[in-house]
Amino acid sequence: MEEKYQADSSAAGGVQTVPEHIVEIVSDSGEGAQKAGQTFGSVSAKMGNGVWTVEIIPAEIKPPARSPAGASGIRIRLGSGYVTNMGDEADLVVAFNEQVLYSRIANGAYKAGTTVLLESKWKDDPAAEIQAQYSRAVGEFRDNGLIVHELPMDQACREITPNPRVGKNMFVLGMLCHLYARDLEIAKKEVAATFARKRQEVIDLNLRLLQAGHDFSRDNLGFQFQVSPLAQQGEQRYIVTNGNTALGLGVMASGMELVSMYPITPATSASHYLADVYHDVGGFVHQAEDEIAAVGFAIGSSFAGKTACTITSGPGLALKTEMVALAVMAEIPLVLCVVQRGGPSTGLPTKVEQGDLLASIYGEPGDAPKVVVAAATIEECLHFVIMSRRLAETFRTPVILLTDANLATGVQPYPRPEPSADWLAPPIDQTDWDPTVPPYDWDEETGLSPRPIPGMVGGHYVLTGLAHTNESKVAYDSNSNQLGCNMRSRKLAALAGTLKPPKVYGDDQGGDLLIVGWGSTLGAIEEAVDRARAQGHRVSSLHLRFLSPLEPGLKEIFGRFKRIMTVEINYSDDPSAPLITPENRRYSQLSILLRAQTLIDIDCWSVVLGHPLQPGMIHRVLVEKLAAMEGQN
Repeated sequence: MEEKYQADSSAAGGVQTVPEHIVEIVSDSGEGAQKAGQTFGSVSAKMGNGVWTVEIIPAEIKPPARSPAGASGIRIRLGSGYVTNMGDEADLVVAFNEQVLYSRIANGAYKAGTTVLLESKWKDDPAAEIQAQYSRAVGEFRDNGLIVHELPMDQACREITPNPRVGKNMFVLGMLCHLYARDLEIAKKEVAATFARKRQEVIDLNLRLLQAGHDFSRDNLGFQFQVSPLAQQGEQRYIVTNGNTALGLGVMASGMELVSMYPITPATSASHYLADVYHDVGGFVHQAEDEIAAVGFAIGSSFAGKTACTITSGPGLALKTEMVALAVMAEIPLVLCVVQRGGPSTGLPTKVEQGDLLASIYGEPGDAPKVVVAAATIEECLHFVIMSRRLAETFRTPVILLTDANLATGVQPYPRPEPSADWLAPPIDQTDWDPTVPPYDWDEETGLSPRPIPGMVGGHYVLTGLAHTNESKVAYDSNSNQLGCNMRSRKLAALAGTLKPPKVYGDDQGGDLLIVGWGSTLGAIEEAVDRARAQGHRVSSLHLRFLSPLEPGLKEIFGRFKRIMTVEINYSDDPSAPLITPENRRYSQLSILLRAQTLIDIDCWSVVLGHPLQPGMIHRVLVEKLAAMEGQN
């Protein structure tokens, strides 16, 4: 190419040093944008940058090509500091066609000044309609302040492969490696590892495309960005995974030997990872014929002495509820990981939401108390599985671990965990069972009881989901049922007594507004709080990990602040909407729970836009809320 593409840059030599950048790769489904972005994020993490990635996945398996609804891709936020969320508007975008950008623009993903590297082959497409669409779109993008560079990426790829559709992603990866001064040798190792199961000629082809993209950017784009790495943290080593891989690592680290599940988006990749590696450590992945069979298989394993895990998403949780209730009634340990997605029903299978909180706590028939916890980071996905297994066995109860699509597919570096013997449950006690001790020898204060295992001499008993006595004998009398309900509930109170109050982020002495969140919104909420506090606002936040039972001390903490507001990714009514009154307003799910448990007037702000919350969105809401409070005073 003869033409050089120059972007605005105030730095000499076209190299601009920035504290962070947000990059997107957007294409039609099936063009490998996610793979390119994941590799770019992994390379950046290994070079010492803070990284967070978010996949952009269409809801349909095969949406129409060149359509806004078909936008498929990935966002990578890399920085010189620790990165905890997807950020706000992107700084640079690589687009394989112009149509996919429309949906991203509609979602507010870009700003005036965002650089767009756009595939230019469409302006010479044989179809006049496509040519017109392309020309019109480029004009609109530029009118809206986007800096558009039309690049013949497809043409450059054809010099190496006759089918750029299956290779352009590696070409784009090479471009980004040059634009952000990534170490190409690290990138080559990542690409080789990605295609390690392919033939050598496939690996070689992708490496050639990677190099070609790097050289294309070097020869034709007159700008680069430098994002410095984080300050060295001594000899600390890091690993780079997504949340579902972290779940898999947690399953193995916990010592559980069985995972039973049925494929469901966005949880399935956890079983894919485990299927590759679990057998190496003595584990077994069982793919059941349906969700009910999957949880039944896991409960059977746990009853026999091998505590098991099942992984699903919202619709799968709905199908498992009766079996989960059986585990509650029979007091069988079970770890149930729920990777939340948009709902209800089939809903938004590939989009993020936090809509399963109340279903997890109250979804079973009757009163079925169980432990519910939520991971807030990718690292916690690993450690919370380990914790969940220990809680399940200690309290003889199901433990539901909530994550979501944001954590499941997001990639982030975190400290390499050092395995500990404390992660593993002690070996099963196979000594003879005292025949005078019933199978539910409840401690009246805590509700806890030792756990007999089939095969122990004297330890056999009849398992039932019916109301029963402490001897596991079916009983319909009122006293037996009341006692059983008391003991199953008392276990949660016993667990709550071991928990510590949550830490306040900001000023724990109090202030005007306290934001309460849970799950993957942690990073975005805390970044928004930082921005508001930098402007002089007296705002803080608190993030809950235990949701059933709740962490102690909440009423005392809430009492230090003038107003409390939850921020969530589930539905709530706008109080100013037609027909909505204080009496009929639907609150967000954590707000409902906290209002019921603390009897405090807790407000909420929540949206269900199908993508993670951004710090800028939350910051605007905080400032508006504070202004409204000021006006009321």
